[in-house]
Amino acid sequence: MAKTKNPVPLTGKDLLEKVKDLANLSKEEKAKACGYYTLTKNGIERVNMMAFLNALIDAEEIDLDGSSTGRGGRSASYKVSVQSNGNILIGSAYTKQMNLKPGDEFEISLGRKHIHLKQLDAQGEEEI
Repeated sequence: MAKTKNPVPLTGKDLLEKVKDLANLSKEEKAKACGYYTLTKNGIERVNMMAFLNALIDAEEIDLDGSSTGRGGRSASYKVSVQSNGNILIGSAYTKQMNLKPGDEFEISLGRKHIHLKQLDAQGEEEI
């Protein structure tokens, strides 16, 4: 029996494009079509799903190694509710995203169905 080389799997942008083109196939078929399989001594193809899924995660640039500095917690939903005491709390996920520091000031303006917050600079003037 002639020995066949194992394929070179796709990575990065090429992998993402190929997976999109193969939307109608199962994940095993997609993995195989993208080169994520090996041939055994007997010529049997074995799909390497773990390598395929890890390559997809890398191609999408998703960080699963926990290099964030926080303790985890909930992600920002961009919705808040009025608390029983009438207050509206804006969580730290939003203040961190805007690099806000303790003492930063805002001007509040009310509309019919909205509240606008305008950040003020250190002198109490609007920032542009």
